[in-house]
Amino acid sequence: MGFIRGEDRGQGTLFPVRLEELIPEDHVCRVIEAFVGRLDMEGLGFVRAEAAETGRPGYDPRDLLKLYLYGYLQQIRSSRRLEAECQRNIELLWLLQRLVPDHKSIAEFRRMHGEAVSQTGAALIQFARSVGLVRGEWVAIDGSKFRAVSSERGVREREALKRYLERLEEADAEDELEIDATAVAAALKKLRQHGEPEARLMRTTSGTVPAYNVQTAVDAEHALIVAQQVSDETNDQRSLLPMAEAAQAAVSAPGESMHIVADGGYSNGEQAAACEAQGMIPHVPAKRSVNNRGDGTLLDRREFQYDEASDSFRCPAGQSLSRQQERKRAIVYAGRPEICGACALKSRCTVGSRRYLHRHRYEDALQRMQQRATAEAMRLRKSIAEHPFATLKYRIFGHPRFLLRGREGAQTEISLGVMAYNLKRMVNVVGASLLRIQLAAA
Repeated sequence: MGFIRGEDRGQGTLFPVRLEELIPEDHVCRVIEAFVGRLDMEGLGFVRAEAAETGRPGYDPRDLLKLYLYGYLQQIRSSRRLEAECQRNIELLWLLQRLVPDHKSIAEFRRMHGEAVSQTGAALIQFARSVGLVRGEWVAIDGSKFRAVSSERGVREREALKRYLERLEEADAEDELEIDATAVAAALKKLRQHGEPEARLMRTTSGTVPAYNVQTAVDAEHALIVAQQVSDETNDQRSLLPMAEAAQAAVSAPGESMHIVADGGYSNGEQAAACEAQGMIPHVPAKRSVNNRGDGTLLDRREFQYDEASDSFRCPAGQSLSRQQERKRAIVYAGRPEICGACALKSRCTVGSRRYLHRHRYEDALQRMQQRATAEAMRLRKSIAEHPFATLKYRIFGHPRFLLRGREGAQTEISLGVMAYNLKRMVNVVGASLLRIQLAAA
């Protein structure tokens, strides 16, 4: 039985002479070319990338930006792999006009231009808004953990060194200990040389690992990511306001309101009130503490009615709980012991001598936020916030792990990844050919 065989290697072929003939009109490389070609590189903060110790002219930042955008779209983030692709990948031969930058120049470009890359991503969102791909009316905020470069052992060692130096400072301030200058200098040197200075241990699907918390704000119109930030916070509780402000700055005109949807991890009364004051309306389930005394069978705080005029609570038995104490985040109210002790409902209300209630300082903002967190709003959040992270992690990054060290390096990587995601999403929505025309006309 015969086999399908290839052509003889000595056979002459009519291979296209021009690279232009090899790249289709609707290819994503042409979209990258059109997008980068319209950028004000100097205004965005890009500088000339010099080849190390060769004296040759540097590479045009436009070419290296094109290379990275293409690489992230193809799950190629390593500078060495990008150098190899420049020598054999016909799409990159076309995009870079046969340039083959060395991996050191490629890596140096990414290291030097973190802020410029972030500004470029913002410019892409401004373009998307100008052509109607972003509306800025409803935005979903979400966070996900991306593994850092460091090992768990490295992070624990860094934290131990920090605690050691803090204890030495405290002891020195109280004149309790004579400091060994040599030991302190050695500890400081080791801390400065630590490879990953900011990552923290965070719980992920693969266990507790060194990671960063990546925050995104996604516009509801076409699921474009309009803002992103890399945080070292282990949870999302303090990220509502900064992400809402970043989204508003990216896509809203002055005076326009914006609806923000997020899950219960973003419940924060103080930040919810600040959002409302700036025209950003949060739709977030409020997290409430549960009265777990008495095996959780005691009357819930919702059974008590707050009276703003008298600044007191009215209990189910009709008695008053007055203000007793102010704390950092809440005000404590309590009934009178002699009244609570004689109350017929005491066995269902408290196991102590009297009932205490805590009212959050931003209780009104929490209640408004909770009322807006309808089932429809939560379905909207889920439909627009979760898909972009799945694409970022497994279609752009290949796996959710950073290659660059430090939060600044992680931010640069996320900015490049989000730009690649947004370009890919825009091509899917309007088509590569039309997007090229819009980029050229803008």
